[in-house]
Amino acid sequence: MTAVTAAPVALLGGTFDPVHYGHLRPAIELLEKLNLAELRLVPGQVPPHRPPPRLSAERRCALLEQAVADIPGLVVDSRELERPGPSYTVDTLRALRDEIGPERPLIFIMGSDAFRGLMQWHRWEALTRYAHLLVTTRGGDSGELPPALATWLAAREVETAERLRAAPAGSVLFQAVSRLQISATAIRRLLARGYSVRGLMPEAVWREVRRGCYGYPQI
Repeated sequence: MTAVTAAPVALLGGTFDPVHYGHLRPAIELLEKLNLAELRLVPGQVPPHRPPPRLSAERRCALLEQAVADIPGLVVDSRELERPGPSYTVDTLRALRDEIGPERPLIFIMGSDAFRGLMQWHRWEALTRYAHLLVTTRGGDSGELPPALATWLAAREVETAERLRAAPAGSVLFQAVSRLQISATAIRRLLARGYSVRGLMPEAVWREVRRGCYGYPQI
């Protein structure tokens, strides 16, 4: 079999409500560590596993565009905002696979907590038909995998990022990334209490947030 040589494309989904450095710093690390062609940030329309976002899809996407404008290799992919109904990852991966062709490696990035709950995702077993899974880990991660998921993983786990370049899809890699103690929930709570969130996100995003898009303008 001829080895796949094209640089991989990766996806990182989320509500980005709002986008902050806790999203961007790990994305930049993975862009460099995996030598990716690009890493696409995919804002979700209707997340099936969590409450609806505070901001509209259009506003979240606009803030995300501002956040990555000066970061080469990070791009915004708005395809989930253009589909009606819940944002299912398997549909996104299938559509992107059709676009990039059958040979280029495609990587879907997810956190370790999300991976432990993978069996609750829509058509979860089909994900690796279209892409590799890269599970980000941080110091302090803990928790056992469900036995059925552990068995499924045993047949697919690889030890090095180079293995993700050798095939278009099908493998699972656990990759350590920096842990930034920032969350969108914490940012919204700070705003509600009247505290500044400057420094937790790119300056262009903060300038929009401080005008009160969450209902709490900052002076």
